[in-house]
Amino acid sequence: MNKKRRKFAAVRNFPSAQEEAAAVTPPSLYGGPESAYRLAFTDTEFLLREELRPVRMQLELLKPEMVQREHGIESTVVIFGSARILPPDVAQQMLEAAQRSGEGPDNTAIRRAEMHVAMSRYYDEARTLAELITRASQQFDPPVYVVTGGGPGIMEAGNRGALDVKGGKSVGLNIVLPHEQEPNPYITPELCFQFHYFGLRKMHFLMRSIALVCFPGGFGTLDEFFEVLTLMQTGKCRRRPILLFGRDFWARLINFDLLVETGMISPQDVNLFEFVETAEEAWAAIQHAYQLDGPVSLTGSFAEDV
Repeated sequence: MNKKRRKFAAVRNFPSAQEEAAAVTPPSLYGGPESAYRLAFTDTEFLLREELRPVRMQLELLKPEMVQREHGIESTVVIFGSARILPPDVAQQMLEAAQRSGEGPDNTAIRRAEMHVAMSRYYDEARTLAELITRASQQFDPPVYVVTGGGPGIMEAGNRGALDVKGGKSVGLNIVLPHEQEPNPYITPELCFQFHYFGLRKMHFLMRSIALVCFPGGFGTLDEFFEVLTLMQTGKCRRRPILLFGRDFWARLINFDLLVETGMISPQDVNLFEFVETAEEAWAAIQHAYQLDGPVSLTGSFAEDV
């Protein structure tokens, strides 16, 4: 006996959360701010309670993960660096303004402005590197996306370089800070995220990264650099290229030889990273690590999941 086949329509057996949230209109007696008559997942005051911290942390882990998966983002190059490094034209304007002030060459404002001009070359290098990565990755399957912390300075340069490429997209993982509330204007809007927890933000930096490039920076950059260095040294995450941009800056900042001499790190630990000086050198180091000489798929060796 032949059975009749019938395909039933895929319908929900229950209303969706969006439908329920839109449908709920509290009675006037329970519509005031003191009322508990609100759906828990629409009650911001409830979600911000101290006891709900584990839920908020889970949401901050899930949202960027789910959105990036929806956009097919699998491989990234992370660009770290100072929020205080200025674009060359802005730094030059600052220097000229200081010079017009009429003070002598020993003036503090002039010396500071001269340093801004000297450091601004890193802005150009970060922008060029992001452009190189984004342009080259258009032949990869899947593409490689530039990721930054979403703020000004080196972060801005990274997102800006990606946008310089026609169709180029990049990710910004911004964080709420008292002095840095606004993300830079070059991030792809649908890939611009805001974080409360530093730890979860750093986790997202690493989850899809095939390489990490550290430009000169302060406490935040050092925090991010040493986080990934420690995870790699201890075997908690896989090896991948870590590029320190500007040997002179990093060698003066951190005495790696002293750490080896005093036995604080093993001699081979200094092989966890390498120095680069130009965007072209940095991109060549990444290409060499993955043997990127044509259309490729970043699915083996270095590119395994964290």
